[in-house]
Amino acid sequence: MMRWLLLMPLSFLSLISLAQTGTIRGFVYDKASGEPIIFINVYLEGTQIGTSTDVNGYYSVTQVPPGNYNLVVEALGYQKVSENIDLKAGQIINKKLFAAQQAKLLGTIEVSADRAEARNDVQMSVQKITPKEIDKLPSIGGEPDIAQYMQVLPGVVFTGDQGGQLYIRGGSPVQNKVLLDGMIVYNPFHSIGLFSVFDTDIIRNADIYTGGFGAEYGGRISSIMDVTTIDGNQNEFEGNVSVSTFGAKVNAEIPIVKPKKIGGSGVSSVISAKHSYLDQSSRIFYDYIDPDGLPFNFTDLYGKVTFSGENGSKANVFGLYYDDQVRYQAVSDLNWNNQGIGGNFILIPSANPVLIEGNFAYSQYTIRLQEENLRDRTSSINGFNGGLGFTYFKGDDEIKYGLEIVGFSTDFFYFNAANREVSQRENTTELGAYVRYKKKIGKLVIDPSFRLQYYASLSTPSFEPRIGAKYNVNDNFRLKLAAGVYSQNLIAANSDRDVVNLFNGFVSGPSTLQKEVTNEEGETRDVKHSLQKANHFIIGAEVDFTRRFSLNVEGYFKRFTQLTNINRNKVFNGPEPGLEEYLYLDYIIETGDAYGIDFVFNYDLPSINLYAVYSLGKTTRWDGVQTYAPVFDRRHNVNLVGSYKFGKTRLWEFDVRWNMGSGFPFTQTQGFYEQFPFQDGTSTDVVNSNGELGVVYGELNGGRLPYYHRLDMTLKREFIISTSSTLEANIGLTNAYNRENIFYFDRVNFERVNQLPFMPSAGLKMNF
Repeated sequence: MMRWLLLMPLSFLSLISLAQTGTIRGFVYDKASGEPIIFINVYLEGTQIGTSTDVNGYYSVTQVPPGNYNLVVEALGYQKVSENIDLKAGQIINKKLFAAQQAKLLGTIEVSADRAEARNDVQMSVQKITPKEIDKLPSIGGEPDIAQYMQVLPGVVFTGDQGGQLYIRGGSPVQNKVLLDGMIVYNPFHSIGLFSVFDTDIIRNADIYTGGFGAEYGGRISSIMDVTTIDGNQNEFEGNVSVSTFGAKVNAEIPIVKPKKIGGSGVSSVISAKHSYLDQSSRIFYDYIDPDGLPFNFTDLYGKVTFSGENGSKANVFGLYYDDQVRYQAVSDLNWNNQGIGGNFILIPSANPVLIEGNFAYSQYTIRLQEENLRDRTSSINGFNGGLGFTYFKGDDEIKYGLEIVGFSTDFFYFNAANREVSQRENTTELGAYVRYKKKIGKLVIDPSFRLQYYASLSTPSFEPRIGAKYNVNDNFRLKLAAGVYSQNLIAANSDRDVVNLFNGFVSGPSTLQKEVTNEEGETRDVKHSLQKANHFIIGAEVDFTRRFSLNVEGYFKRFTQLTNINRNKVFNGPEPGLEEYLYLDYIIETGDAYGIDFVFNYDLPSINLYAVYSLGKTTRWDGVQTYAPVFDRRHNVNLVGSYKFGKTRLWEFDVRWNMGSGFPFTQTQGFYEQFPFQDGTSTDVVNSNGELGVVYGELNGGRLPYYHRLDMTLKREFIISTSSTLEANIGLTNAYNRENIFYFDRVNFERVNQLPFMPSAGLKMNF
């Protein structure tokens, strides 16, 4: 198989040789730390030939005529680097480049890869996030976090300060695939929704796709979150430690084997640990909320070792452990943890113009929700995922293809609203193969791709064509579109009876479902497979009003052609003569639509950054009986973000964010009754025994919660201690005007729990 996969780049190599051109490729690194520098320009001086580095700092300049050139790296914040290159016909030159950071920028001309990337890549429904962008948000609890940044992205609906779940353009959390260095992370957000499991200081880049993503990603029908971490300083020990009223953390980058020369091989490591003690500190600082303290507590651990070769090839081995605990006294207790180990690599064959990437990982996730007067819900999933990908560059064009394998086991136990057990233990395997070809033709960029996803346990293939395209009307105005077919096997183990969902479980798609479904027009069709499937259609425009002020508009339509959900209508444990399927099946098939439009305004100056997002959307589901709005259907969502650096040396920074969202739908309570589970069958003594409390529900999600809105602010001050050490002090306000936003409602006891009230915070962070 490996031999066959390598034949394709070899065939392209012969085409290059015939064309009598050459290739210059390699990596760009920070000279001090050895860390890759991402998304910066690399070009041949005096020509129109160039490219930008990717998330690994890799660049490939192809189809270069033979000759003598100056290879230049230029980016804001780094000194200009120039290397003389003498290129012969058919030659492949590997060149590492090292850029030193500039202490001061006086009269510097800004050279950014963003504009070139905007012209050469489709960039449909994707946000590239680095720690620099995350830092512009209010650092609630003393620490900026990608969870807080994702809440301001277009098309993203957030359940609030508590609950920690994101819904992206009509998709549920189980339809969002999260990758950390190639490993699948099944729950990346803590129950206190201000924090993710990822430490911002070790993130190199995060690509967030809210729809229309290419064929290299599979197994999910809504969105992709692909996070890459740093490799760590190869030359010097460095790190940081911070403490705040919410928690504490420590990071360390430790060289294990230092390179003997610049660009030489070496071994580096990264260690990250953070812990929230809010359940204890809140008794001191926030006793006005609850004298017994806030119920949140979590611990995150991550470690990574990187082996780097002289030509830029490298291999990583990493492990993680994430734990989350919520203790709502007399209401509910929630605990989940995620742990795993994995590795990935990048290979640069000396004689072939191809980049080879691979990964393999194993992870496990378990969750348990205990509620007063209700039975426990439990869910676990464990399994492996791995892949092998090949990328070939040809001028502005790019070809990418590869294989992927995923295997997992699920164990789920739950009682629905009618007190009927729904449980499952299942093993499944998925195989995927994909090919993608990005081609630039004048002002047009087309990006077609195709994925074949085979679900072995279901013996079901899924053929998934996808396409993206962009037309550069001029340098300041671009039109774009994307469409595709997507599938997945996992289904959500949530209860849509909850006013706010806490439980985030997983179930493998069942192999047996109802034989046919009825659509909203009353027509029936046969059920041919057990997969969840969706079609994406997105169209948009990018406008650069000035070099600093831009607008991005995207309209989307997601058609969920088949969804599997836990059967809320189940009242019988098995089939009986004349009984409709939806009354006894554990799972039912649904369809649905999600559509809307997102507006993103960005104004960026050296000292001021303004960011505004407005999203208008609607999501509906049809379950064969009724049309309803899922619990995450939010019509209006507004985010206004501002960041201002001031002072003579710009060491002060003020960040502010205001979020407003229309109310979520929920199922109202109409009444209560005494319910007999008839555990002894017909022998149950209904006269002398006591039943359980039953709930009479109103129309499914027929009510709407109040509007949600909140203002957060942070003030920071950085102190320069030495050339390698800084101290940052920060104070923050969460929910500055003390808005009462609903979090959880206990139907039985008729108790309301609100989101976080007004909460000041303070923190210190030392970088060394």
